[in-house]
Amino acid sequence: MSGTSLKLPWWVDYALLPLLNLSLALLVAGLVILSTGEDPIEAVTAMVQGALGSGEGIGYTLYYATDMIFTGLAVAVAFHCGLFNIGAEGQAYLGGLGLTLVCLYLDWLPFWLVFPLAMLAAAAFGAAYAALPAWLQAKRGSHIVITTIMLNFIAYALMEWLLVNVLIKPGQMSPETRAFAPNAQLPSMQRLLGGLGIEIAQTPLNIAFLVALVCMVLVWVLIWHTRWGYGVRVVGASPRAAVYAGIAPGRRIIQAMVLSGALSAGVALNEVMGAQHKLLVNFPGGYGFTGIAVALMGRNHPAGVLISAVLFGALYQGGAELSFDMPTISSYLIVALQGLVILFTGGLALMLRPALVRLFGRA
Repeated sequence: MSGTSLKLPWWVDYALLPLLNLSLALLVAGLVILSTGEDPIEAVTAMVQGALGSGEGIGYTLYYATDMIFTGLAVAVAFHCGLFNIGAEGQAYLGGLGLTLVCLYLDWLPFWLVFPLAMLAAAAFGAAYAALPAWLQAKRGSHIVITTIMLNFIAYALMEWLLVNVLIKPGQMSPETRAFAPNAQLPSMQRLLGGLGIEIAQTPLNIAFLVALVCMVLVWVLIWHTRWGYGVRVVGASPRAAVYAGIAPGRRIIQAMVLSGALSAGVALNEVMGAQHKLLVNFPGGYGFTGIAVALMGRNHPAGVLISAVLFGALYQGGAELSFDMPTISSYLIVALQGLVILFTGGLALMLRPALVRLFGRA
């Protein structure tokens, strides 16, 4: 029986394979560090300690992971519909615009009104920006990868123009808005837990992390436990079969991308409203692209996305601490190490699968 007709046990496909990919990435990264004359074990230990060895490190790890949960879910939803959404970066950027307009011009409202309005505005702007390439693919046959990449650059140009010429705080040179009013800022987790008598370290971690967890559960329910989600997965598996079953592929494509864009806008909730409290140039910081690797490593399942996002958050935070503990390892090398993990867990995620099929495959 051919390998393509065999299936892997769930624990191999969702646990062992990602673990092997991560181990291979760390092995290659260790060889790179060794080639510079440094001890790879010492470097990995420093990264783990920096990311998970203190309350502050854990807070920063979860703060970075929050962005990647949103973008990982966004990529996963689109992927289930057979779409490769490369535009989460631009969709998050436009989501930040919608959120900022609410926080700047409706800050006279109480927080319990500003918060949901800002979330809705961010989701609406992100969804609208994702609807453009979705409509082009569904109605005109334009490839989603090409259009989303191009729209990323349009988003960069548009947002930079707005920040320099329209939204900039009067009297300053830095292209950013004024700071949001206190009632337009998300409470930090330190403040939230402190009110419950639980003391944690001060970090940028805020309640957007809780919103990301709620989104994770909602995506799981929507994709695997609703008729709509079943239709999305059928379209992703076979558009012809979807048509035969009475499902309109074009409609599902637009709906899935709209949801994907709304999820991408969660980055704005964490970064703009939760941490910076103002709109900055390039606040998405590449999380839209990292979300692709997060989704691939997490097998496009919300639980896998959560685990993968925490891993990448630990890489971000651990890499920052490594640059302090071992100054001889340059920041460029740290970026290269993170890239190796993304390469092996994302781009080469299925490289070892044929070997595992031969070992554990079943009909």
